[in-house]
Amino acid sequence: MRAARLIKMVLLLQARPSMTAAELARELEVSERTIARDVLSLSEAGVPVYADRGRAGGYRLIGGYHTRLTGLGRSEAEALFLSGVPSALREMGLADAASAARLKVSAALLPELRDAATGVAQRFHLDAPAWYQEPETPALLPEIADAVWDDRRITARYLRKHTEVERELEPYGLVLKAGVWYLAARTQGDYRVYRVDRFTSVAVTEHDNAPRTEDAGTEDNGERFTRDAAFDLPAFWAERAAQFARSILREEVTLRLSASGVRRLPYVTERTAAREAIARAQSGGGPDEQGRLTVTLAVESADVAYAQLLALGPEGEILAPPELRARFATAAHRTAALYT
Repeated sequence: MRAARLIKMVLLLQARPSMTAAELARELEVSERTIARDVLSLSEAGVPVYADRGRAGGYRLIGGYHTRLTGLGRSEAEALFLSGVPSALREMGLADAASAARLKVSAALLPELRDAATGVAQRFHLDAPAWYQEPETPALLPEIADAVWDDRRITARYLRKHTEVERELEPYGLVLKAGVWYLAARTQGDYRVYRVDRFTSVAVTEHDNAPRTEDAGTEDNGERFTRDAAFDLPAFWAERAAQFARSILREEVTLRLSASGVRRLPYVTERTAAREAIARAQSGGGPDEQGRLTVTLAVESADVAYAQLLALGPEGEILAPPELRARFATAAHRTAALYT
């Protein structure tokens, strides 16, 4: 722990001309007294740390004690700092590692490029969770993330509907979608997707010939799997997400839309399905003489369609199925009665 702190201190001083004891204490989350002791240790180890006395004083490195990464241009350096997602790194337990990596890159950059990290942070920010949701970090996410990084097989218990099942998994990758974590894993030769918050227990699978002992870590006992080099996590996720969207749209609704209803439909129901329905209708004849467009929309169920399409109000008329049309007629009468 102390060795890592000393390295981080050197990197901080490489990245900045000078830092006070208070600034270093804040960055390293220790006391100023600890900073003074660490500076002494660095000096004894041959690191040229110099202390400027006085109110404007601080610590700095002398003698050009730093390395430079000369192959990066400004746009490349900015793109490198943009690639991190701070909230996701924190939830996976990788915030410290990411911070150290950014410091190493900053310390190695040419002086004129060292403001790249600050410039990017002030221009771009990714807020992954959806609106009106309090983000919750799954309790087992750090353990799963460790297994993903190390290609370790895991034995996991998982809630599927109302039952708990046990699976032997090869964890290939993690995906953060609208504030929800998913694990892409291979089991019995097939790739599947699991919601991380539904795991109830996770344990690294042990070697058959090396039983786990109390003082042995997972690094020695965890069984590694051979990763399929052809597996592409972004492509896999895009395909599964499209499959999922198609699989839940099992029913169809026919409705007649005003021009305003056509514009609003993608915002009240599944966006891709709405746009496809509108495109088919426009290419198949277009609006009628009243300017209304009849579309056939794929929906999850009649109940879901009822809840979603009510938002269209008078800009959409349900034509089929007849049972759903009757529900809308009843809702319209009840609504009108409230305003008479």
